Amino acid sequence: MYRLLIFLLATFFSCGQSTSQQTTGQAKVDSSGNYQYRSATRDGIGKVYLGREIAQVMGHLGAAWLERPEREQEERTDLLLDALDLKPTDVVADIGAGTGYFTFLMAPEVPRGKVLAVDIQPEMIEYLNAGKRKRNASNVEAVLGTESNPKLPANSVDLAILIDAYHEFSYPREMMDNIVKALKPGGRVVLVEYRAEDPSVPIKELHKLSVAQATKEMKAAGLKLIKNDDRLPQQHVMFFGR
Repeated sequence: MYRLLIFLLATFFSCGQSTSQQTTGQAKVDSSGNYQYRSATRDGIGKVYLGREIAQVMGHLGAAWLERPEREQEERTDLLLDALDLKPTDVVADIGAGTGYFTFLMAPEVPRGKVLAVDIQPEMIEYLNAGKRKRNASNVEAVLGTESNPKLPANSVDLAILIDAYHEFSYPREMMDNIVKALKPGGRVVLVEYRAEDPSVPIKELHKLSVAQATKEMKAAGLKLIKNDDRLPQQHVMFFGR
């Protein structure tokens, strides 16, 4: 119950997205053909991608949710770290890194590589840089991206991980196209998302994602599901590759 209350408080501060295409009548399609616009639901932005309404973004005022003391036990981030099977030389992109909670767990696992911590909010970049200084994490680099581009060099990343972030992307097709371009040959994309198939997971519906929906959306970006690791108590760990 405490966990749910914290999440509700955090999402109260969520940054809703607006667009001139949005309408309260019949759904409209944008010029790219990728998105539809309709009346927004309470937790969505009224923008639909492949049948899924995009969720509102948790803003920097929700940072306490990301850093809550019970997060490790609730989400078993230790098991997630094991599931990634990182190599010491890997270059990892933490897309939607937020405060860097998981960024700084991964950094020691890639001592001869690095973690590119990407976020679109300047306030989160400040959190990341402060965390880097505090921990002397010289192999962490904060990257300010945009809603449609993570600003990663082409052919530079062994693994891109998106933890409870993809469902909030305002431009998921464009973001994934750019992430795929950043992957090295054999590179992987990992989506960590609360299980939409499980009604007992106490998270708002638009902040969950099913394997079927994720697979459909990743296919549009040229990726296929390699495996779905089910070791976490409430989240999917979905590995995708070319």
